[in-house]
Amino acid sequence: MANENTEQPAQDKIKPGKYDAYFLSYSGITLPFKLVKELDPAEVENRNTYFGARYNNNGQTTVMHKVVYGEIELCHEYSYYPSGALRSALITNIDDEEKLMEFSDKNE
Repeated sequence: MANENTEQPAQDKIKPGKYDAYFLSYSGITLPFKLVKELDPAEVENRNTYFGARYNNNGQTTVMHKVVYGEIELCHEYSYYPSGALRSALITNIDDEEKLMEFSDKNE
């Protein structure tokens, strides 16, 4: 029997507009992505594409969304070890296809 309380896809967890910061783009190929060119929240109202980010109490990115025409096209969810090293990255694309990447703590 299926569990009726299953979690929603990552894109449904945070709707566009509920972010700690907004950005124009990102740089680099390593995770977590480095978001660049911070935007004022008012600036995203007239943009077709932007990146939204949520942070934990340590200032680390926990959620990054690429928002295109008001829809979440790409979602990254990050978790961290107590040392601050990246523990996992759950990447969900527009088709709700998920890829979980797990990393070791180099400080262990």
